[in-house]
Amino acid sequence: MKRTGRFISTVLKVIFRHPVLGVTLIPVLPDGRIVLVKRRDSGKWSLPGGMVDWGNTVPETAKRELKEETGLDLVNFRDLSGVYSGYRRDPRLHSISVTLEVEAVGMIDVTDSLEIFEARAFLVDDLPRGNLAHDHDLQLSNYFQKIRTIA
Repeated sequence: MKRTGRFISTVLKVIFRHPVLGVTLIPVLPDGRIVLVKRRDSGKWSLPGGMVDWGNTVPETAKRELKEETGLDLVNFRDLSGVYSGYRRDPRLHSISVTLEVEAVGMIDVTDSLEIFEARAFLVDDLPRGNLAHDHDLQLSNYFQKIRTIA
């Protein structure tokens, strides 16, 4: 019994003491606008994205999350913008985010209404920067400055 308890304790430490992998997307529409989503948990605007599910790849996750959160289709991966791994970047858990610039098309329509309550396309000069969720202000700043980050 003691051995089983130690095993369970070890497994839980492995699961809960390791970061999870996610993707953050910078979706660019054909007209150059960038799509952000408004999160239900914080009420803040953010870049769309989410966690990689077991058995999925980063590209599969990117396509799924973009569709769920914005209704848009991912047509092309443009660039790897950065990898962000700071343990304070997401207040919910320690996550590592692969940030990708993608080309997106379609009609904006939120299908994941439990997590997102609005999605909107912004001209670059009209982006609501300064109080975005997580570390997305930093990610957008680095993106616009063409700083490819591993942090």
